[in-house]
Amino acid sequence: MRDHDFPAPERRTRGRRRFDDDEPDFLKRGRTAGPAPIDPDDEPDPATGASWSSWDDAVHGPEPHPEWLVTELAAKDTDLGVLKTGKEADVHLVRRAVPDTDRSCLLAAKRYRDPRHRLFHRDSGYLEGRRVRRSREMRAMTGRTAFGRQMIAGQWAAAEFAALGRLWEIGERYGTVTVPYPVQLRGTELMLEFLGDPDAGQAAPRLAELRPTPAELRGLWGQLVDALVVLARAGYAHGDLSPYNLLVHAGRLVLIDLPQVVDVVANPQGRDFLARDVRVVATWFAARGLPPSLADPAALTGMLSREAGLR
Repeated sequence: MRDHDFPAPERRTRGRRRFDDDEPDFLKRGRTAGPAPIDPDDEPDPATGASWSSWDDAVHGPEPHPEWLVTELAAKDTDLGVLKTGKEADVHLVRRAVPDTDRSCLLAAKRYRDPRHRLFHRDSGYLEGRRVRRSREMRAMTGRTAFGRQMIAGQWAAAEFAALGRLWEIGERYGTVTVPYPVQLRGTELMLEFLGDPDAGQAAPRLAELRPTPAELRGLWGQLVDALVVLARAGYAHGDLSPYNLLVHAGRLVLIDLPQVVDVVANPQGRDFLARDVRVVATWFAARGLPPSLADPAALTGMLSREAGLR
């Protein structure tokens, strides 16, 4: 097992749970199932498909904002099509640009589906540890009413946004975990840094799509272990880790798809989620030739549990 001598981020302890809130931000901004309502003046231009940037009325990612990010209010967003479809959300490619200038960037807009069409058969275990205390919301979520399903959708988006923000800041400081920069959160639409070929508009490949050489395999495993250690020290487990939600971009392993991120301290099943994450990725690496002495699920799970402060 590798030595991890990078500084440890402040570890969460038992007490106030990081997903608790009397009135979450996404509810304060309106109890809508999707992005905030569009003003008639902001309808997409029929000729170009562009609409005014939504930056002005969204929750923003960590500061300082990256230099590549377009934040000008004169910018317009153009939907370039679907990058990925999934059970819970669709991801669209969006170009944000200031007309008549060279200021532009590509973003990945993750849009959670209408709660009537999303799959919630797995959500109860993940939601442990991120409960709200308001009795009306709790009853609605437990009873899976229309409003309750909307609440859950909002919690998934808000939890992913919060986790990405914290992990981005840790990665920027220590360089040990890579996630897309979380640009903004607006209702249940999450805009992220686009990772891939900007000229072709093609996303970076998933780990599952690659056939790494033995040396590349060891390097990617080392990056993954480093990232999991940082997650554990921050009190997180990915919750649904697999080779399908790990990208490889410019030689770096990137964690994506974190709506189900688990607070391993507050969640009674935290250790189980942690162990499952490790088991799934270790099995994939071992099947492609990583020595069993390196891809030992029990040893790695034990180390991560200690890093997370689990007894």
